[in-house]
Parts: sequence; C-alpha cells; structure tokens
Amino acid sequence: MVHQFKNNGYNIVLDVCSGSVHVVDDLVYDIIEVFEGRSKEEVAAKLKEEGKEYKEEDIYSAYGDVQSLVDAEQLFTEDIFQTEILDFKKRKTVVKALCLNVSHDCNLACKYCFAGQGEYHGDRALMSYEVGKQALDFLVANSGSRKNLEVDFFGGEPLMNLDVVKQLVEYGRSIEEEKGKKFRFTLTTNGVLLDDDFVEYANKELKNVVLSIDGRKEVNDRMRPTRNGKGSYDIIMPKFKEFAKKRQGEYYIRGTFTHNNLDFCDDVVNFIEEGFKEISMEPVVAAPEEPYAIREEDVPVIKEQYDKLAKILVDKAKEGKPVNFFHFNIDLAGGPCVYKRLSGCGSGTEYLAVTPWGDLYPCHQFVGQEDFKLGDVWHGIDNEKIVEEFKCNNVYAKDKCKNCFARFYCSGGCAANAYQFHNKILEAYDIGCELEQKRIECALMMKAALSDVPGVAEMSQTSEYKC
Repeated sequence: MVHQFKNNGYNIVLDVCSGSVHVVDDLVYDIIEVFEGRSKEEVAAKLKEEGKEYKEEDIYSAYGDVQSLVDAEQLFTEDIFQTEILDFKKRKTVVKALCLNVSHDCNLACKYCFAGQGEYHGDRALMSYEVGKQALDFLVANSGSRKNLEVDFFGGEPLMNLDVVKQLVEYGRSIEEEKGKKFRFTLTTNGVLLDDDFVEYANKELKNVVLSIDGRKEVNDRMRPTRNGKGSYDIIMPKFKEFAKKRQGEYYIRGTFTHNNLDFCDDVVNFIEEGFKEISMEPVVAAPEEPYAIREEDVPVIKEQYDKLAKILVDKAKEGKPVNFFHFNIDLAGGPCVYKRLSGCGSGTEYLAVTPWGDLYPCHQFVGQEDFKLGDVWHGIDNEKIVEEFKCNNVYAKDKCKNCFARFYCSGGCAANAYQFHNKILEAYDIGCELEQKRIECALMMKAALSDVPGVAEMSQTSEYKC
C-alpha cells in the first residue's frame, strides 16, 4: 500500500508496509500514482491520457527508478504482519505501567473534563499511602522479568495529595534494588499548587511532568475556571514559566483545543512566545451535543491549522529555535516494533489505572465505568473477559483501520474514545482518525523540510519495523 500527498511544496510518498518515505519530483510522483500493474509503455500512455506533458525518455528513466524501489521492497510492499499480529496478541502480557489516581478531587472546574471535574462522577477521595503502596507491590508482582516500570501520578489534581506522592516515590525507590526494578515516576498537574519546593522535588524524583493549560488567556479561562468561576490563567502561567526555566528533566505543556478555539495554532504560538519548547495541543473528545465538541464540519479548518503550525515549526527550526510539538513527533528509524505499533498503548493489559480505593481499570478514561472494572490491587485481575477483549485490540480487528495508511503510527487510536462514540473498543473514532492522518502527513513533511538542517535529525528513508 502506498500513500501519496503534497504538503508545503513537497511531494511525499509513504510505502505503508515497509515504512519507506520518499520525497520525489512531479514526474516520479505522477508515475507512482499509475504504476502498479502497468508496463513503462502503459504508464507513458496513461500519463499522456491524463494530459501530463513529460518526455517519453524521461518517463522511461523515472519508471526504472520506481521499479528499483519496488525491487528493493521500498514501494508497494506487501503487508506481512496481519497473520503474525494474532500470535503476538496471544502472548502472555505483563503489567509495565500504572496510572495512580491519587486524587479524585480538583481545584479547577474544567468544562470538558472526562473525570467530571476530578471526582470521576463519584465521590471525592484521596488515595491513602496504604493503597498506593499495594498498587506498587501489585505492579512489581505482575511485571514479570521487565525491569523498567512506569507510574504516573494523576487525578483530579495530584498535588492535592503530594505527601502521599512523595511517600510512594520513597517506597518505590526503597524496593528497586531488592526487586530488580527501576521506577520511572511522572506527574500531571494543573499548576494551581505548584511552588518552588515542588520544582526542586520534581527535578530530583520525577522523570516527566505534564503542565495542563490551554493557550491564550481568554481560551484557557473559558474552559478551565477555578471552582469559584474565575479564570486560572493568571494563577498558573507564571508558575509554569518559572517551572520550565528551572526544570532539570523532561516536561511538556499540554493544552486542549475545542470548537471554541479552532485557531489553536495561535495558542501554540502563545506557548512558544511564553518560552516553552515542549508542547502538546490535543483536540477535545466530547459528546456531540456539547457546545465545545469538535464537529465534522470543523475538520477542514483544523487540518489547515495543522499545516500552518507545521510551517511555523519548520521556520523556527531553521532559525535555530526548534520546538518539540508532541503530535508532530514521528520516528522513522526506530521507535516501537511493528507489533506494538499495531496493537496500541497496552491499555487493559500492560497499562492499568488505579482508583483511590485500589480498583483496577483499563486506563484512566475508563475509571468509574463499572463494566470495565478489572479487579483490585489486593486480589489482582478477576475480569479476564475484559482483558481478553483488550488483548484483541489491534488495527486488523478494526474494519476502518485495516487499509488505513496511518495504521503503523496511530495503532488504531484510543480505545476509550472508540467506546465513547461507538460503544465498543474495537472501533475507531472517525474525527480522531482524520486528524491523526493529517498530523502524520505534517510530521513527514517536517522531516523532509528539515532533513538538511544542522542539529535536526535527518530524515530516514526506511523505518525499522523489527522488534
């Protein structure tokens, strides 16, 4: 399968099943469009029929170049993974990551919050040290021979339970050598309680910190008010700027755009102007009846914004001021093996969420939906039926994904979003698919545009899909 597209003056051809990416001239681009199943004479005749004015000798020469790529298995490569993924999904899985909901409470009242303003549509609660300790013990016991384990402190707002976070990190560190494990702790915060002491602590113990804010002041304050209805931007932006300056380790600032700010490129630019270099801007996922939900008619505008943003980021990189935009990250030379790429994030099998009471769910977005409760951290997983359903979650199990060019990069999308819109995880969220396809095209364009820029990773022609 081949996917061709034009973006910002580049003709780009992606050979889906090999991962090869080619930046080509107009002639080769047009030949590839009509190449499959045709001789060079037939290709020349087809191009002439379509009104393309190329010299016959040039067509024949370029045809030979295309054929060389086919012979090298870098164009029109067969999909050899569909049968193998079934065996991969049957393998015994281990738990490698937990999302600890240390706080089912929040000091903001974000209108789009899937957690119901922190309480997950239930009771407000903070995780106790005893529950968190048992969760870490559960992770270690169910991680098999895997050494590196990940724990994300989440909420609600986890800084409302910072003492327990610190106790759990201390406990995790205390058992690493004995258990032969290494914990990677991360935390997501809205910043209201962020202070200098936390910055110092984060630099010492937290591998990554996610900072939640939506962009420009008017955009953020519309959707992320405090509990008393006032805006939060002026409270948190100064803290985030100071955090980014002092941060010794990974971080990124994460925004959400909605129907109300389809010009989200300006929000990303606002982040850049405020000094941030690690940025994510996510489309909101909300029920269609919500006034802020992304609608199908918004998609063309959003795609234009992605193109605009990609061009801005290319210019920034060429100026020696690169910015890392999360959704335009694409690894052509390494990254996860093909089976991981095709089977998704591991929710429900390798990645689980834990409530303040110790209940286990497939991920943080399923928390509170009782049909998806898997068990608890004391007794382990007892809802094997749901686990088996998540184990079968891969792109070949979804009709919409089987022939999609993006399948090796998006892994079939988010199971929680699919369930929200289609009431089953073996589906795909349509708007999310369209936006992901566009982001991949922009990412590939950026690789092409920056391939010869010093200090920027060169574009690799072929992905490594091996495990």
